[in-house]
Amino acid sequence: MKNTRKLTAILLCLTLALSLAACSGGNGGENTPPSISGVADQAVEAGSQFDALAGVTASDAEDGDITGMITVKSVPELTFTNGKTTPEDAGSYELTYSVTDKGGETAEAYATLTVTRKTGEAVELVSFDFSDITPDSHGWEAVIGEKAKATGELKSGAFVFDIENPGEGDGDVKLSKPGFELKAADYRLKVWAKSTAETYAHMFARNEAAEGWELFGDAYNMKIGTSVAPLELNFTSPGEGTAELLIHLGKISPNPDNPADTTPENFTVTIDKIELYEITGAQTEVPVYTADFADASAVALSAGDGANGTAAVADGKGVFTIENYPTEGGVWSIKADLGLGGNAIESGAKYYYKVTLVSEHDQDGELLVESSTLADQARANFNGLSLKAGEETTVTKQFTAENAVEDPVIRMQIGNPAEGVTANTITVTAVEFGKLEGDLETHKTIDSFSTVRADAEDYTWGVYNGTDEDNELGVGTIWTEGGKLYYRIDQGGTVDWHNKLYMNLDLPADSYFTVEITGKATAPVSCGFFLNPAGSWDPRVSEGIDFTTEEQTFTFDTTDTLIMDMPFEMLFQFGSADLAAMGEVTVELSSITIYQRSVA
Repeated sequence: MKNTRKLTAILLCLTLALSLAACSGGNGGENTPPSISGVADQAVEAGSQFDALAGVTASDAEDGDITGMITVKSVPELTFTNGKTTPEDAGSYELTYSVTDKGGETAEAYATLTVTRKTGEAVELVSFDFSDITPDSHGWEAVIGEKAKATGELKSGAFVFDIENPGEGDGDVKLSKPGFELKAADYRLKVWAKSTAETYAHMFARNEAAEGWELFGDAYNMKIGTSVAPLELNFTSPGEGTAELLIHLGKISPNPDNPADTTPENFTVTIDKIELYEITGAQTEVPVYTADFADASAVALSAGDGANGTAAVADGKGVFTIENYPTEGGVWSIKADLGLGGNAIESGAKYYYKVTLVSEHDQDGELLVESSTLADQARANFNGLSLKAGEETTVTKQFTAENAVEDPVIRMQIGNPAEGVTANTITVTAVEFGKLEGDLETHKTIDSFSTVRADAEDYTWGVYNGTDEDNELGVGTIWTEGGKLYYRIDQGGTVDWHNKLYMNLDLPADSYFTVEITGKATAPVSCGFFLNPAGSWDPRVSEGIDFTTEEQTFTFDTTDTLIMDMPFEMLFQFGSADLAAMGEVTVELSSITIYQRSVA
């Protein structure tokens, strides 16, 4: 009898101990919350079954696998049976996954279910034709003298000179544009060139109306390095006439005392584009606002997407402190504003600004003149920003206002950190903003040797470079060869739009689209891919592409339909701080096909 009582007491003690262990998590401490894995945004066609629990699991340190305890709720409401539902109405549904362990701890996870309208079978809408396109020389022609052994031709999206022997004089290898029309104006010729070996160039603007060798302007012994960079010639025409523009690449020896300092042999010069500026009139900068940073209203900072920061004035300076960068988002996640003293901006009027600042760490981003409250809906100017750690930089810009702005600010969008940077401080020491008065006019044309497609019935394409609009960085070119499209980035910009390949096409209403892209690159390089309505910013596809040296196929789907036929642009935007530091890289696209699924 006594033994029976002892056994009962022992069993009671064990039961109590187990109960206490369960309540305390079984590990002598507090109960650990469970976790849910595998939850992700998904899409399904209306009328098709959706299994919300496919690939989703839940686990708990004390209770083990508790996947079977997951519940799913939806807003708008859907009815789930064993995690499955068949939505009938197209739209967006916010899903909440919940699981509670035996100790009462709950975990939740969230996802969006996009229900698309019922469609027919996918059919090919357009397949881009990358057959060879004859490039435009824009009137430039290669001239090779008898004493040189060289060729000059349009290829690989550029004017390319393969020079085995440069001859005996600078004019033995040259690029010429005769018949360039002039008026009473100042001119600037900017040639973006690189070479496989360092060499020299002379540039001339020869008066075609004069007998002999009469020049409007000249520039001598300009170095062409292994990275693309501009060569500049400035000259003035007193009146109407014509000039022959000349770029001499033959034998040049700028230093007679150093025979080794001369044009090499067996090298290649590549000219991506030639920019021509015609400048008339004059203008004066008239300041209307100069910051004294005595009032805290001179600066402001807003942060989102998990970022935090402050703006303050101290010792006659504006100080922006980024405590942490965003966990997601982009450059727009942190906006650092410099007020402009309440001065409004008129559409079409000319303005300028000068901002002097220093950043504790490297910082890239965008520098905008836009509405404090309406942002890009009332933007006067767009510019890039690139700051090196500890270096004082003065950013200057002259612009014609694209829109009227009642409450303008100079806005730095700086939400992307440099590699390894988690916080930063940017100090602004001076801001000057004003109007440009006078009749100065600058007309710029670009002789680009990219092989753009502007004649196709269903689509066109081209390339945009940051330097096309006189930004500091961004040079690239495109061409077709062997049924493929090549995009060579010779100089990377620090913001994505500095290196942009664009394709224009029309998309029909009441359809979903699948974009299929196959390509690779000479080195791993990333870009943002956007399918965006022309003339506005409302991307229907906004994804990243990571090209590698191995060919891959990338597939993207739209999840809403159009109410009318609309023009769209496909954008491949490559610019970044990493790209700017990379050097030359070429992207090879072997096919781009768009499939259409019409609404049933």
